[in-house]
Amino acid sequence: MIRCIYSPYTDIYFHLAAEEYLLKQGNDDVFMLWQDTPSVVIGKHQRLRSEVDTEWAEQEQIHIARRFSGGGTVYHDLGNVNLTFIETAPRLPEFITYLQRTLDFLASIGVMAKGDERLGIYLDGIKISGSAQCVHKARVLYHCTLLYDTNLTMLNKVLNPEPLVDDGTLSSVYAVPSVRSEVTNIRKHLSVGTVDDFKENAFQYFSKSQRVSSFSGEEIVAINQLRKEKYIQKEWIYNR
Repeated sequence: MIRCIYSPYTDIYFHLAAEEYLLKQGNDDVFMLWQDTPSVVIGKHQRLRSEVDTEWAEQEQIHIARRFSGGGTVYHDLGNVNLTFIETAPRLPEFITYLQRTLDFLASIGVMAKGDERLGIYLDGIKISGSAQCVHKARVLYHCTLLYDTNLTMLNKVLNPEPLVDDGTLSSVYAVPSVRSEVTNIRKHLSVGTVDDFKENAFQYFSKSQRVSSFSGEEIVAINQLRKEKYIQKEWIYNR
């Protein structure tokens, strides 16, 4: 049975720490639905200045964070919904199964989307979701964004830094660049429905016949400790 968490928090650093904690310290299979206030999140192996207009982000009070999974840079706000799947896998996982679960949910509310080889999700050829993955021992994590009613003007501005000249440093040589894609909101393709309706539908879909759970007090303490010691640290975000 899957443990299903509908997070009441909106802090990107807490959620990144929660994902790592649940992956590495937990034993349960987990589904988590969560949102954040405006934040830009880069992949573990990315170079921040190549991906994010940091001056704009700071001016607009957009949080800048780095996750522990790979993949490209994404923008979060309260019009975006994030899904996380964490499971114990006896063999190398086929991440396409998580993509298919998400496509099946979207189909259940009348959104006929398609996936691609990079596990992105598209409506009429325009992207509505990006994903990233991580493997830790026998545990796997897959998480994705779902752009429901996101501020796309803000997204496009903050993810459009000035081009950098390759300076030959290790950070520029080994950094993984994002693959740029045109994006759209799911809301444009539905006749009715708020982001709160969308969240409720998603959580009900994925938690049906499963175990609905909250973070325990012990978990919150441990997650906040990891948040403090790692995810809010400039060394992790800027200098990795």
